[in-house]
Amino acid sequence: MTAPKDKIAVGRLKSRPQFLAVRAGEKRKGRLFLLEVLDRKEPDAPARVGFTVTKKHGNAVERNRMRRRLKEAVRLNAAFAMQPGHDYVVVARRDVLDAPFQQLAAQLAERIKARPRNTRSPATGSRKE
Repeated sequence: MTAPKDKIAVGRLKSRPQFLAVRAGEKRKGRLFLLEVLDRKEPDAPARVGFTVTKKHGNAVERNRMRRRLKEAVRLNAAFAMQPGHDYVVVARRDVLDAPFQQLAAQLAERIKARPRNTRSPATGSRKE
């Protein structure tokens, strides 16, 4: 089986330092998952994606099922929206298990396409005491 030409190849985040670096980026919240996005400032590099499912969301079987559903949603519906030179981490929530796959895939594609919101600068985000 060969991959269709219109599919975009997406790299994977595999090491802990890569995941921790993405935490410093933008966060896009959703009902089914949290999407963390980091612009690596490398426009020629392919996009990379990683998946996180914490132990509080169930046993190993359930966590693996959540991870597989998210991977498939990215592979089929969301990889085209990922921008080159960006890292994405999808942090699953428990609702990923019960959500219809089409809804999961649509929300993932929508969150990836979303433009960054206005962010507060460190000076305005601090409280005066």
